[in-house]
Amino acid sequence: MTRGALAAGPLLLVAVLAGRVSLGVVAAIAAMLAGINDRPGSRRAAVKRLGAPALAGAGGMLAGTYVGDHVGALALTAVLTGLGLLAGGLSAIGPVASGAGTQLLVAAAVGAGMPVPESGWTRALAFVAGAGWLLALRLALPTPGAMTGDFRFDGERDAVAGVYDAVAELLDATGTGHATARRAALTAALDHAQDALAGPRLRRCAGSAAERRLHAQYAAALPLAEAATALAWAGEPLTGRAAEGPRRLAAAVRENSPTGPLPAPTRSAPALRALDDALLHAAEAFDRGGGGDLHTRRRSARDLLRTAFGAGGREYGLRVALCFGASAAIAQALHHSHWYGRHTHWYWLPATAVFLVKPDLGPLVSRVLCRAAGTVLGALLFAGFAAVLPRPEGLVALVAVCGALVPVSTRHFAAQTAVVTVLVLSLVMVGGEPQASVSRIAETLLACAIVLIVGHLPMPGERGGQVRARLAAAGDAAQAYLVHVLEGSDDRAARWTLRREAYRTLAEARTAIALAAHELPALARHTEGTDEVAAVLERLVDTTTACAVHLDDTGRLAPGHRAELAELLGELAVRRDRAGLTAPVPALPLAV
Repeated sequence: MTRGALAAGPLLLVAVLAGRVSLGVVAAIAAMLAGINDRPGSRRAAVKRLGAPALAGAGGMLAGTYVGDHVGALALTAVLTGLGLLAGGLSAIGPVASGAGTQLLVAAAVGAGMPVPESGWTRALAFVAGAGWLLALRLALPTPGAMTGDFRFDGERDAVAGVYDAVAELLDATGTGHATARRAALTAALDHAQDALAGPRLRRCAGSAAERRLHAQYAAALPLAEAATALAWAGEPLTGRAAEGPRRLAAAVRENSPTGPLPAPTRSAPALRALDDALLHAAEAFDRGGGGDLHTRRRSARDLLRTAFGAGGREYGLRVALCFGASAAIAQALHHSHWYGRHTHWYWLPATAVFLVKPDLGPLVSRVLCRAAGTVLGALLFAGFAAVLPRPEGLVALVAVCGALVPVSTRHFAAQTAVVTVLVLSLVMVGGEPQASVSRIAETLLACAIVLIVGHLPMPGERGGQVRARLAAAGDAAQAYLVHVLEGSDDRAARWTLRREAYRTLAEARTAIALAAHELPALARHTEGTDEVAAVLERLVDTTTACAVHLDDTGRLAPGHRAELAELLGELAVRRDRAGLTAPVPALPLAV
């Protein structure tokens, strides 16, 4: 909230005092969009999470300004539709790419439609400066309550400690009905810590002793997580003593202090012996703190392009292109027919459609209803504020207040829409446009109708492409992990990398499936049965982890492991066929 209050409002104030209001509006819009992407986590991860979308937005601002100044309505609509196709496909790569695609399209619409006298390059630089200002605040300001040691790594420290807490909670839940949910929480904690530590860097290795220590502490958590997963798979309850060690390690990470004595569990089973060994290894790693591998699998440019232009990327890109292009075409028709009068703010319609068509913001109908309700509430609130606040100083203060509320409002799409609506209407009024709350409501409702219609149109190819693509990636990762374990390789670093990839892709597939399941029946029916496939894959990966721990201890698989693997592979084949998934289930050798 502090960063939000110091971002758009002060930028706009400086621009007003300097007599460059239009550039201040562009910079404030960029800071607002960066604020929407600002999330708790590490500073290193924030560079990519905020910086990549900002650069994409600057490119969109440059392209939109050029086409808006030099081409007619038909060519402009065609260019914006092409950008929608590109940005939609790239959004299938992941959350950062999705944010970059969103800012690319929003900035392109604003650049083409907002009446700003400066050139495209000047607007693009102002956009980068606005987002860069918020990023600078993110890097410079410490997180409240996280001043232990070097505050530059407070996000990383909290993320790594969360992994040890998640291991302890999984051990507590072993043998109960909560074990599956706790294992999923452990996967989420590992993903978060991995992302927090693996952000962009100038050097290949960690550059400070504090960062190397955090890397070593994260790497030491991986065998603990593996042993805890194997114990949860076995399903036998444990004493509370088993979870004491991971909890003490979590406290040591948070307080940046030595671990002290660690209680060891009984060594009566392979998984318990693995847990004991992992605790001893963690204690040694905490004392030595010499760094460690993050066990991330690098995605090549070919892999990223395959994702963007695969079945999921094509389906999403086509839908975004149709929504963005149709809204731009309708906005141009209304604009040139003088429906707007003398006010050239047609960009609101396509920019609204971009946010509505984003599937990572919730199910389609829910997004539309929340957007409509939030816009109506925000426009009414702004109309009241505009009637009583002095100009421009009152509106600048309102921008600062809304900037502070953006991080809180992101918890609900309707609340976020209301806050952003007030903020944007304040910006455009400071920029010289008159109060336009009624027209903003009408444009938003029109965008909702466009997205609802396009979202339910039949598309060429197989529907549910994004879910199927995520599930196929999870199946490939699970297969690679299983093959590595059954081959009896001694390369534990490679095994942990494959295990992390298997669980991460499964979590991404689960998220996509959950979103698709909450769509209307016309859309949800295309992904029926995929949740059962994901559940079998999760059990397969859990069983593979238990096999790996058992093989480390005895050198051979137990008959129960063989039978469980054979049963799961057979069930996976059946579930795939029922869900209409074409990826084959290989007949893997069960002998080591």
